[in-house]
Amino acid sequence: MNIDFSKTDGLVPVVIQDEQTLEVLMLGYMNQEAYDKTVQENIVTFFSRSKQRLWTKGETSNNFLHVKSIHLDCDNDTLLIKVKADGPTCHTGDRTCFKTEYNQNFILQLEQIVADRYENPQEGSYVNKLRTKGLNKIAQKVGEEGVETVIAALAETETDLINEASDLVFHLIVLLREKGLTLETIAKNLEERHK
Repeated sequence: MNIDFSKTDGLVPVVIQDEQTLEVLMLGYMNQEAYDKTVQENIVTFFSRSKQRLWTKGETSNNFLHVKSIHLDCDNDTLLIKVKADGPTCHTGDRTCFKTEYNQNFILQLEQIVADRYENPQEGSYVNKLRTKGLNKIAQKVGEEGVETVIAALAETETDLINEASDLVFHLIVLLREKGLTLETIAKNLEERHK
């Protein structure tokens, strides 16, 4: 990767983004040594401007940022690193250093929770109960929730509509997982159809 460290006195800004939810978690800076260490270990290391040394995110909290991909911008002077975080990213204990009110991409995180329930079934889990009933029952639940969403939209309160639409989205995620599909597949299809 041909990173231009010369533009800003040997440091480049690095945007850290959750690989699954795409939420921006933090901003840091790297010099060449921090970048090399990050690539070698697949764990994000920054150059701390306040400490004037390399700093591996998670070195004291164990909330490491595992590198999933690295992208260089068009000017070769800013990095985007997609990660899997071991825990909260912010030193305050928040999931992100930016004080967003909620995880704007929780639906993507929910998809990962459903996938985890498939890979690691938990007794008593609703996803596990649905899965054991099979494809027909899962598809039926999507149909039921679709009808209930329409009824709520036409004749019930906004709260009812929000709850029914939430049930519909959840059951659709389970159905997609049952069929081996992801929300990414649907998003790419919608994007292509939009073009």
